[in-house]
Amino acid sequence: MLDSDTESSTVVKLETPKDAWRLLLSTEGCRVIVNEGTEPAFSSPLNTETRVGTFVCAACFLPLFESTSKFDSGTGWPSFYSAIEDHVETKRDFKLGLPRTEYHCVRCGGHQGHVFPDGPQPTGQRYCNNGVALRFIPDGESLPELRDGLGEG
Repeated sequence: MLDSDTESSTVVKLETPKDAWRLLLSTEGCRVIVNEGTEPAFSSPLNTETRVGTFVCAACFLPLFESTSKFDSGTGWPSFYSAIEDHVETKRDFKLGLPRTEYHCVRCGGHQGHVFPDGPQPTGQRYCNNGVALRFIPDGESLPELRDGLGEG
């Protein structure tokens, strides 16, 4: 879980070239995070992750979700009803013809998934995340140092 210093800090956006992320991420990670793809449903072990902890961006390691907001949506992707405040940003996506709301890591701009208005209370939101775009850090383990995509902390 996050400490108060992490929660209250202002997130500084990175301007890392896409090619730099390609050196740090897997082929599938690049396809999803950098090129805004979608992984196949039920392909991520994070879909069934139930331990207490924090889900961080797989690219820059910014904490995005707490496990307390994770729920089983039945869709085959890790789903959350709320993100850590100010750690994701949204934009409209028309890739499938109909408008959807896509969300990204606010720090590195990495694609995470889409948010839908059919989640549980208290928010009614469902952040449908690509598992390859996340890394799970169990409670009790230190969160990784943020990275900038240039091989530096």
